[in-house]
Amino acid sequence: MMSLEPKVPAGRMSLTANHAAASRAPEPTGCPALKLARTGNLLPVVGLGTWQIERGECAKVIEEAIRAGYRHIDCACDYGNEKEVGQGIRAAIKDGVCSRADLWITSKLWNTYHRKEHVRAACEKDLSDLGLEYLDLYLIHFPISLKFVPFETRYPPEWIHDPSAPQPKMEMDEGVSINDTWAGMEELVEAGLVRNIGVCNFNVQLLQHVRSVARIPPQVNQVELHPFLVQEQLLRYCAHVGIAVTGFSPLGSGSYEGPASYQAPDPKESVLLHPTVAAISQKLGKTPAQVVLRWATLRRYSVVAKSSKTERQLENLSLFDFQLSAEDIASITALDRGLRYNDPGVFSQGMGACCPIHG
Repeated sequence: MMSLEPKVPAGRMSLTANHAAASRAPEPTGCPALKLARTGNLLPVVGLGTWQIERGECAKVIEEAIRAGYRHIDCACDYGNEKEVGQGIRAAIKDGVCSRADLWITSKLWNTYHRKEHVRAACEKDLSDLGLEYLDLYLIHFPISLKFVPFETRYPPEWIHDPSAPQPKMEMDEGVSINDTWAGMEELVEAGLVRNIGVCNFNVQLLQHVRSVARIPPQVNQVELHPFLVQEQLLRYCAHVGIAVTGFSPLGSGSYEGPASYQAPDPKESVLLHPTVAAISQKLGKTPAQVVLRWATLRRYSVVAKSSKTERQLENLSLFDFQLSAEDIASITALDRGLRYNDPGVFSQGMGACCPIHG
């Protein structure tokens, strides 16, 4: 089972620290961490998600989050704001808030770059935009391979292959093997561009396949996880084989109340407004978000929650001064209904494709 390391204080290092010091795992402030099986690197269990953070405010949001104590920042090419994330990181480091070695930075390989010959260039583009020399973690964003779109044509390329076409749609690249994509990911580790590699949105069968062909096995699987989608069997398998899990959308539907391309949630279907969560929140004197995030960390996976507001960021990080009882944990887990908000099998239909990756 993945080990949960205790809280450790933030370290301070000069910007000219030697290579041995720079290769240390990050030291999160007052936040436990998951120790990864292959490298022993420490993945802070609470991270800041950057999806949907507007570019105009992103650099300041990231800088303030690092000042507030965040050491785990979750990024992606597809979010379209990595340059601004990098600006926020550099501002915090320049002011001496932390060093690069104190941070855990994750990015993701987009669907259009799955061919082996495109993997390194895609990673180097992420690194260039972020202004970094290496990533702590690089993930395959979806087990969906789309036709290549050159950087100079459009970046980030998003889902639609040619938005100017008479009938814009997703165009699948059927000739790509996950074996080749993973081999490209392994080469990133060997080149020193990334410390750890993993996947997003992979089910057990896909994880088994990647592990069967891998020289460097996946260390992390990032998937949608919240009280309405607890994914107990996936968590059990990952723990059994030593894959750490990160949950995105840990508070449920909040991130999906705008985009029509996702499964639009019923306003009444709110994790944070559910009577079970509200009752525990009132009993403990904690916010519903804190209760749900604490429930997640007690299930031994990390979470990435997005907020642009400093007070919410602090709230989401302040989880480790209280406990949930076994009864509290069981009652929240019992809310499971297999409700998935980010499902390509649903939203890809509106883009002329069929991608039921969870089917």
